[in-house]
Amino acid sequence: VSAQAYAIVVGGGGTSPGSGGNNGSPSSFGGITSAGGGYARGSGNPGLAGGSGGGGAENSSGGAGNTPPVSPPQGNSGGPSSNPTGGGGGGATASGSSGPPQNGGPGGAGATTSITSTPTAYAGGGGGSGYASGAVTEAPGGAGGGGPGSYCVSASGAGSSGTANTGGGGGGGKGHPGPSENVQTGGAGGKGIVILRYRFQ
Repeated sequence: VSAQAYAIVVGGGGTSPGSGGNNGSPSSFGGITSAGGGYARGSGNPGLAGGSGGGGAENSSGGAGNTPPVSPPQGNSGGPSSNPTGGGGGGATASGSSGPPQNGGPGGAGATTSITSTPTAYAGGGGGSGYASGAVTEAPGGAGGGGPGSYCVSASGAGSSGTANTGGGGGGGKGHPGPSENVQTGGAGGKGIVILRYRFQ
């Protein structure tokens, strides 16, 4: 880098309140762009594609990662759902997974870098949503700021948000077995971060 002004964009985290939400927005510096992650949709919809893909819901597939494609890849696909629960979101170094019956799938692991002189993980996937009638544990988010998904006996049933300035995905909100249970929202994704490290002299 040289001594001049640079345009830097820190992307915001996406939202996943159910079938309607939005992907995270890109972060960029000096012609390098990192895409925002895809969001997970409820009601049996597949996850959407993004830098890392959103997890699938109710027997659907996860969204593709590394979209748009670059080399080396910037992310991985979201996990599929093989039951009423949600698959985990994709992370920078690993795909999301499906969970055991009634429980959400874990988010994929992010990438660790020492650009700040301290090993730190970024861009972990969010955990998938549990099913209110039987989930007994939260699905963990991936290392790198991924928020855990909610489960049956959690206090609010809402998914946890990803950690700000890590690009971590938000966890899914619990599903419901019938009209007596309320659908809970997924957590928001953590906004991105741009870090420049350079030699001064």
